[in-house]
Amino acid sequence: MKQFDRPAFGQLVTDVLAYYRQDASNFVLDLWWNACHGFELEQIRAAMQRHCIDPERGQFAPKVADLARILQGTATDRAAIAWGKVHEAMSAVGGYSDVVFDDPAIHAVIEDLGGWPKVCRTDLEELSYLQHRFCEAHRAYTGRGHFEYQRRLAGDRSPDFEYTSRGLPLPRPALVGEQKRAIAVLSNGNAAGKTLISSLPAKAMQLLEGAAPKRSDA
Repeated sequence: MKQFDRPAFGQLVTDVLAYYRQDASNFVLDLWWNACHGFELEQIRAAMQRHCIDPERGQFAPKVADLARILQGTATDRAAIAWGKVHEAMSAVGGYSDVVFDDPAIHAVIEDLGGWPKVCRTDLEELSYLQHRFCEAHRAYTGRGHFEYQRRLAGDRSPDFEYTSRGLPLPRPALVGEQKRAIAVLSNGNAAGKTLISSLPAKAMQLLEGAAPKRSDA
């Protein structure tokens, strides 16, 4: 939602809570806005209606967590959906092409699992174990909220420098899932991956060597 949607959103929350004979204070409206502003107003409206007619939960006033479950699903649901995208892309795209998913957690997990080509070459008898590892890791990353990830998962192709040294553009990655979200993943990720590995600067090494106790030859 955009800022101009806030009055309509506030009225929606106020009306829903009034249905349950509850008041909507400024604090409550701020809490709802901060939790839901990443969604479209019509999505919020539809989720409110789904909650109200839910035979089990609809008898109670909705909380932010209720709408989050409807709009995003549980962590288990999201991990299962993510695995479905990966499993389909393993055969549809293959391990030789670069790939960008519409979920940054997929990128982080696949890097942990050894990279895109390795995942694609998993033996059939090991696939269920791979799925288990993937879903466990995906739940961990989505639960963390913020994490670094590799912007594109490289396929088993020629290295980048063989293209750049000849003035050629890198191969276009396959986008898996919702295109706009996949482009956002590509734009917001890191080129080197989620784990930064660097060498100790020479000056710092000199300081360490100077601070180390000298050995006695005696």
